[in-house]
Amino acid sequence: MDPVVQVRGLVNRFGAQVVHDGLDMEVNGDEVFGIVGGSGAGKSVLLRSILGLRRPQAGTVRIFGHDITRMNEAQLREVKARYGVGFQSGALYSGLTVLQNVQLPMIEHLQLNTSALDDLAMLKIRLVGLPADAGAKFPAQLSGGMIKRAALARALALDPSLLFLDEPTSGLDPISAAAFDELVLYLQKQLKLTIIMITHDLDSIFRTCNRVGVIVDRRMISDTLNKIVDDPNPWIQEYFHGERARARLEAPHGA
Repeated sequence: MDPVVQVRGLVNRFGAQVVHDGLDMEVNGDEVFGIVGGSGAGKSVLLRSILGLRRPQAGTVRIFGHDITRMNEAQLREVKARYGVGFQSGALYSGLTVLQNVQLPMIEHLQLNTSALDDLAMLKIRLVGLPADAGAKFPAQLSGGMIKRAALARALALDPSLLFLDEPTSGLDPISAAAFDELVLYLQKQLKLTIIMITHDLDSIFRTCNRVGVIVDRRMISDTLNKIVDDPNPWIQEYFHGERARARLEAPHGA
């Protein structure tokens, strides 16, 4: 079976600064793939390249077997309808209610009447564990955890098979972060999602990820979680075996 997402020979530059230099990445169906790396490693630039928001200087990005780096806007729009994105800050429109935010992708891509839009959006809101009355609230009336869930509901609006999450637990307390991780795992299994997640949260990595890709030296080293922690690369060793990681490594994976 072909990878759901395949990146080959990716090169991204900003002037003389080389961010990626021949980066390769593969993500298979029905897995949670975590992307980690130090500050300035190019995690966000990689995500933008995969989403078609930035054209790389070289390389290919295939989603569902289609090279998006050579697509026009109309072709890219069709591919975008097949994946969902949860941005780090939630990126909800402050002037719209939660229900209206969730409906935005539906209005763009589906031909539904108002009643059907309301019903479908409410279904997504309940799916992510928000109460029904959250639909009528504005983002400013929500807690940080509720904003994350509302953004996730919008990312799932079109029933995607592929989901991108950018720092999904950032800014959450440990209890809320753990609850969000459990929600992601539940949805991944129930909806048979392939998930690509950028995160620096070690707890989230160990709770949710099947495989991990680490951006180091402008390329990516990827492997199963059990194997990546033993990679000799100095940054990987520091990240997974430093003081903050030691207690997590000593606990059973998934604990």
